Amino acid sequence: MGQLQPADFEHTLEAALQEMGAGPQLPVVICGMAGSAQGWVEAPYVDLPASTAALAAQAVRVKTAQRPVYIIPGICQSPEIAADVIRGEETLLLGLSLLETIDGLVCLPGTHSKWARVRGQVIEAFHTAMTGEVYALLSSSSTLSHFMNHPITDLSENAAFRSAVAEALAAPEKILQALFSVRAIPLLATDAAERDMPARLSGLLIGLEIASQNPPRSSQVTLVANGHLADAYQSAFDVAGIDYHTFDAEALACAGLFEMARQIMPDVFSKPESEQI
Repeated sequence: MGQLQPADFEHTLEAALQEMGAGPQLPVVICGMAGSAQGWVEAPYVDLPASTAALAAQAVRVKTAQRPVYIIPGICQSPEIAADVIRGEETLLLGLSLLETIDGLVCLPGTHSKWARVRGQVIEAFHTAMTGEVYALLSSSSTLSHFMNHPITDLSENAAFRSAVAEALAAPEKILQALFSVRAIPLLATDAAERDMPARLSGLLIGLEIASQNPPRSSQVTLVANGHLADAYQSAFDVAGIDYHTFDAEALACAGLFEMARQIMPDVFSKPESEQI
């Protein structure tokens, strides 16, 4: 969204579909920031609690597009509860609800990590943690950036990461002091310590995020992630003593988008498979 003007979206979409070999009548369902006020066409937020049917009913058709294009709305939480918004993750949560009966917390890590309380196919509440963005800002634009030159390797068994998670969980109120240690430790220790600082920073922030949610240790958190994010959060949950079940984010996005297409365009999907577009 940040790289496109509203007039650019259709050309970008059509170029991608042409590369995929998609026909000119193929319908398209889109989730995420294309539906924001700065995106292609605004798809206004749906209030909580939000169901699958409510999201499908308020999907917005892009009237200027040459083909059928629908954008799924995001979800908002009122300031009376805790002002918050989601765009894109609602589709992952929908895909999850189709594959698994959910009644509890779902964690969706990322630049802006989302923690949602889901019951069946209804999203009841959620909170956002700016974990990924804060990591990016601190590692690139702060006094800590001088010690962020070493790549983060696998965090599943990284001692510096796991120690930092435990530290943040034990004393989240001391996070500002702990963050400065990312600068102080390599100044007072060996070169080997500096290599651990990216993992330490990541562990402190992810540990703080988990502490802020205060999930009951007896409950299970459903983790929606893949790749290095899945490794990091699984390791952090292990440190926290939290049980979890992991689902691949890309697979859930596909499942959620397809279910939205079924609900938005029932006439298309009610046809025999051989006649579907």
